[in-house]
Amino acid sequence: MSAHACCGHKIAAVRRSFWKRTSGGVVSGALLVLLPKCPMCIAAYVALATGVGVSVSTAAYLREGMIGLCAGSLMLMAGWSLQRAGLLKSRLGR
Repeated sequence: MSAHACCGHKIAAVRRSFWKRTSGGVVSGALLVLLPKCPMCIAAYVALATGVGVSVSTAAYLREGMIGLCAGSLMLMAGWSLQRAGLLKSRLGR
């Protein structure tokens, strides 16, 4: 437990469970690995799941967007982990 410098008020350390800390990375990594490689497969999966057909070009954009979101969230979580470990300094003026 640490104390505020101004008033000496004690702060309890909040520890999240391992699953809560890693669930976002696990989900993003699993989606990235299991993502179909061809746009026609994505169009078929969307049609099976929702009953709505999409064109192959739309499915290609969906695939690229999902890859970007998964990779971005993995990089964000890696940055948070490095910052928490003290290996990455924040540039927010702290």
